[in-house]
Amino acid sequence: MTAGGAGALNHYLDRDIDARMRRTHRRPLVRRSLPEKHAVILGLALNLAGFAVLYIGANLLSALLALGASLFYIVVYTGWLKRSTAQNIVIGGAAGAMPPLIGIAAVNGRIDLSALYLFTIVFFWTPPHFWSLSLILKEDYKRAHVPMLPVVHGEKITCWNILLYSLALLAVTILFFSSTPRGLIYLTASVMLGALFIWYAVRLLLKPSPSKARQIYIYSLVYLAALFGAIMLDTVVLL
Repeated sequence: MTAGGAGALNHYLDRDIDARMRRTHRRPLVRRSLPEKHAVILGLALNLAGFAVLYIGANLLSALLALGASLFYIVVYTGWLKRSTAQNIVIGGAAGAMPPLIGIAAVNGRIDLSALYLFTIVFFWTPPHFWSLSLILKEDYKRAHVPMLPVVHGEKITCWNILLYSLALLAVTILFFSSTPRGLIYLTASVMLGALFIWYAVRLLLKPSPSKARQIYIYSLVYLAALFGAIMLDTVVLL
C-alpha cells in the first residue's frame, strides 16, 4: 500500500517529466484520464492505510519504516534528487532497499544484522539495475532534462560505474555469508550470480550497446529474485 501510494504521488509530481518521455507519456495524469486531485488523494490514502495495517497487524517500528521509505521516495528522490544530481538513483535507492528492513521489523519487532545486510544488498544492486535501464532510455531522459548518469557523464562512465557497483555487490553478498549464519547454498548462489553480473558488466563496458544494456537490466531482475530465493532455501536446508 505504501509503495502504491508513493507511486501515485510520484505520478503527480512527475507529470511534467512524464509528458516528455516516450516511456511514460501515456500515464493517466499525462493523458488527463484521471483528475490530479484523485491521484493525490489515492496516494495519501494508501500511505495511511499501509501505516495502519502494519501498526495494527505487526508493530509501530515496521509501520514507521514503511511510511519513512515512502516519504523518502516522494520528497527526497522524486522531489529533489531526480531533477538535481546524477547520483539521484544512488541516494534515492535507499527507499527501494527498505522492504527487507520493514519485513524483518514486522516479524521480529527489531532490526538485526541480517536485515541491514539485505538492505545493503538491494542498495548496491539498485544503481547497476537502473543505470542499465537509463542507458536504454538515455534520449528520453535527455528530452525530459533529467540528469541521469548517461546524460550527464556519458555511456563509458556509466558502464564503469555499473561494473564497480557490481563488484561491490558481490563483496557485500560474501560479507553477508561471513557475518551471519548462512550456508553453502547461499554462498554458492551468491558467488555464481555475482560473477555472472560482473561478466555482463564487463561485456557492456568493452562494447556498450542498447542490446547489452538490456541484457544486464533483465539479468539484474533475475539476479535479485534468485539471490533472495537462495537465501530462503538456505534457511530451510542448512548445509
